[in-house]
Amino acid sequence: METAIKRIVILGPESTGKSTLCKELTEYFQTTWVPEYAREYLLRQESRYGFEDLKKIAEGQLQLEDQIISSHVSSPRIQACPIFIDTDMYVMKVWSEYVFNACDNSILTSIATRNYDLYLLCYPDLPWVPDPLREHSEEKERMKIYHYYKDAMINQTVPWVEIKGDYQKRVEDAINAVKLLFQ
Repeated sequence: METAIKRIVILGPESTGKSTLCKELTEYFQTTWVPEYAREYLLRQESRYGFEDLKKIAEGQLQLEDQIISSHVSSPRIQACPIFIDTDMYVMKVWSEYVFNACDNSILTSIATRNYDLYLLCYPDLPWVPDPLREHSEEKERMKIYHYYKDAMINQTVPWVEIKGDYQKRVEDAINAVKLLFQ
């Protein structure tokens, strides 16, 4: 689906402020965002997830992204504003490879066929915030996962910016990176 909407993905390891950053950016730019579908999916699950669940989560994330963008595509104001996406198929790829040492081909195909305008990669320098859905609280693990994301960003062609520091600095740096898209 081709639109004039700028699509900006926020990604990174767990507990790096991705959802908070999406909310802040959405408020600043007076636009909308696509939340992380995995959270909704996993909260409905009564058992631990498996490899096959990651494909379902990926499909749900893409459907949610398409629904939200489609519902806003006719608005001239939204056309001139970015839309923020909390998670994309790179997140699904990293998670698949980190947890299961494999990635479903449909996720890889989506990475190759989806178009985004900017990635904001959140560095794991914020304090860990416990959450029943989070799994990797150790700093060493968080850094290892971060490097999976950084490797993915280095090896693709969409511009990306590393976001680090306290919450205020993250928001300021993200706003500046987004503004550059519109210059």
